[in-house]
Amino acid sequence: MLARLLGRLGQSVLVLLVVSMVSFLVFRYIGDPTVSLLGEDASVAEREALLQELGFDQSVPVQYAGYLKQVLSGQFGISYRFRQPVTEVIASRVPATVELSLAAALFAVVGGIGLGVYTAMRRQSLVSRTIMGVSLVGVSLPTFLIGIGLIYLFSVELKWLPAFGRGTLVDVGGWQTGLLTVSGLSALVLPAITLGFFKLTLIMRLVRTEMLDVLRSDYIRFARARGLRNATLYGRHALRNTLIPVITIIGLQLGSLIAFAIVTETVFQWPGLGLLFITSIQGVDVPVIAAYLLMIGLLYVAINLMVDLLYAWADPRLRRR
Repeated sequence: MLARLLGRLGQSVLVLLVVSMVSFLVFRYIGDPTVSLLGEDASVAEREALLQELGFDQSVPVQYAGYLKQVLSGQFGISYRFRQPVTEVIASRVPATVELSLAAALFAVVGGIGLGVYTAMRRQSLVSRTIMGVSLVGVSLPTFLIGIGLIYLFSVELKWLPAFGRGTLVDVGGWQTGLLTVSGLSALVLPAITLGFFKLTLIMRLVRTEMLDVLRSDYIRFARARGLRNATLYGRHALRNTLIPVITIIGLQLGSLIAFAIVTETVFQWPGLGLLFITSIQGVDVPVIAAYLLMIGLLYVAINLMVDLLYAWADPRLRRR
């Protein structure tokens, strides 16, 4: 088990190095920092002084080593658009994306596993067939179209929920949250459903398929013949063995919530990292783009390691290897 984890750590380091190289190339070779920071009217001497200050007059390996040193110290340069350190710009948007992603993940995991188990246990019922039919919507329709449909129904027609923004925010130790206000919670509902709906349908279908396979196995038949209660049969035996192959898919899908929050945040004008990334592309804010790419790569590596640990916990056979 220890050797497996060490191997995964080694792979993670290599992946992060590749991601850092891509991030460096974006930072170094896309856009002109002298135009973005000084303007088009800057003199040649001012441009050369800025390039020397940024280290762009040095060789590429030296620049990359300096970039890695800055990244390891948490410094990603100055945003061309906001004229602020990139770390401050990103930190101001992190609470919005984290809260949206956690709400969408909770909706997707709880709803997906619950509905998957129910449709497997009652697969011939009308309710299960209806759920499976509705799930095709989540698999087939693009995220932005689901978001627009929810806005039209619940914001325009019914006027139950707000369509844009985060609502009223409360500062808790420097963390701007909307989870403590009614308007903040109501503003979170539609974006969370939009972001998590595709993941919910995917998890539900996967859990249902795995659950049906487990219920056909010999040990489940033996447990049922012994007279075990349905709660013990489905919860303790069937569900745990169902989740073993599902954990990896769930982990990777939840990791993509932050990466693919771009569309949802754009539709709902949610002031998070995804919307920041889009506006940075439009404004050619290269330091922010490079930092975002590096952060997403680090996130995926961390989630993969967590998935490996959860997999070992769920499957005791891996702990003996």
